[in-house]
Amino acid sequence: MATYSLKSSTTQASKISLIALVLCTLAFTFTGLFANAQDTDRLSPSAQMTSTDSTEMANAIAQARYLRSIYKTDQAIELLYGLITPGAIESEVLSEIAECHIQNGEYEAAEGIYYMVTSQNPDNLKYQIRHFSVLIRLKAYQTAAATGRKVLALDSIPAIMTLTGDCWNYMESYDSALVYYNMSLRHKPMNESVVSKAAKIHLGRQEYGMVISMADSLLALSPDNKTIAPIKGLALYLSGNYKSAITVLERQKELGNSDYGIHFNLGLCYWKTNAFGKAITELETAWQIDSSDVNLAYTIASAKAEANRPFESEVKPWLEKALAMLEPDHTVISRIHQQYGRCYFTTQSRWDDAIRHYKAAYKYNPKFISALSTIGYCYEQKKDYKTALEWYEKYLALAKPGTSAYNFVTDSIKFLKGELFMEE
Repeated sequence: MATYSLKSSTTQASKISLIALVLCTLAFTFTGLFANAQDTDRLSPSAQMTSTDSTEMANAIAQARYLRSIYKTDQAIELLYGLITPGAIESEVLSEIAECHIQNGEYEAAEGIYYMVTSQNPDNLKYQIRHFSVLIRLKAYQTAAATGRKVLALDSIPAIMTLTGDCWNYMESYDSALVYYNMSLRHKPMNESVVSKAAKIHLGRQEYGMVISMADSLLALSPDNKTIAPIKGLALYLSGNYKSAITVLERQKELGNSDYGIHFNLGLCYWKTNAFGKAITELETAWQIDSSDVNLAYTIASAKAEANRPFESEVKPWLEKALAMLEPDHTVISRIHQQYGRCYFTTQSRWDDAIRHYKAAYKYNPKFISALSTIGYCYEQKKDYKTALEWYEKYLALAKPGTSAYNFVTDSIKFLKGELFMEE
């Protein structure tokens, strides 16, 4: 069972009732099992259920499902609680309670219930799949992968194979992910989403031949696939087969695929084949689609430089774009240092640390002149009166006379001069 706290539908009271429900149900179950071992003629409550009781329960569950369908989940949960009988784990009832929690977004509570239900019904495919899906929503990928394996032991479902592969992929266990992706593709070889996921793992490993082979298998039946063909084009480029990559990517353009990656990779291919004009056109088209990529700005500048374009008018502007994207906002940096300094100043009295950060804050934002008076005050607290006086005077040279801060610093200077006189 994944280690999550149980949540109820809406209130603390229902949280307690849910935990009590689980504990009591288990307690009564084990008590009943022990009693049965002593008296084989004794029937459990579930075995004593009459056909009338069964019909009433079915009707109540149907009513709870209706309430859940109209988003009255609190009422549905309350109704379902009333169906729980001591000494028996009513799996269908508990499953419906879990589904209410899922609808409320309370996945931890649902996971706890489905853990108990699947423990009692390990061969129930529906319950195992619902538990699996909740674990994925909780991003409990290790437990989800193990549960996915249990599901697949019951039935070979391609979607579960893919989702189990996703769990391993999220955990960066790529070998395991590929095992399940390949398993899924054996059942559904035309699943472009799974081909794409597997291909990206191979790309990351620089296994370009494997990527091209996988892509070709799908493209043989769907030659103009707009998901897989671009991946093949990228693999061809990365493997140094630029002309073949251009053929694949240009075909995608003809089909109306104008994604950023198409133009960017085409630009790189043309650059590698010394077709600088086409390279620059494609790269600048990519920039029109996404102007947030500093690497693209640098690439355009480099391509233009290699094409002997005029530096001042064509290369330099792109280099400056790249620099502007890399350089941090000095105002933001100043505010960060201000916060550091304020914390050291007000909560810890660490004067040296406060001074260091206020100096940095002023360096990045010279308009922040109150840093000067604060630095002076810190030196004053350190009893370094001479240095404090220097910073106070820097502040007065820039501050507006008559303000409370100006008057405070003026008084401080008088005090410091007096202290320094007494030290002479």
